Amino acid sequence: MAMTQESAAVSIARAHVEAWSNHDFEKARKSLAEGVKVLVTTTQPIMKDTDTTGADAYMTGLKMFAQGVEPGSAKVIAATGDNHNALLLVTVRASFAPGAPKVTLPAARLYLIDDNKKIASEKVIFYAAE
Repeated sequence: MAMTQESAAVSIARAHVEAWSNHDFEKARKSLAEGVKVLVTTTQPIMKDTDTTGADAYMTGLKMFAQGVEPGSAKVIAATGDNHNALLLVTVRASFAPGAPKVTLPAARLYLIDDNKKIASEKVIFYAAE
């Protein structure tokens, strides 16, 4: 399958990022497979790796993270994929404590989309840039 910037998987991944980054958690939840697996990692000491399975666990972590994201700040810098795989390079602006300065979070987000057009797996690598 050819890789394109606007494949089926890229469209699903873009819609998911748009939903959670604007705090539309119901829409974000609808894009997930029940057994979705997520792995989030960074080289910075701001958090330990996250490795969860299941849509409920995914949404718990996503809500904790995305509450600090400035709605409308998500920018997809680059995207490529095919029918089942998508790789997005994304930035968002976020603040993670009351009164804390906003930082830019560049991330690579790798998705596996199942045959039902749901996110079966997501891997996120990011860092906080000031």
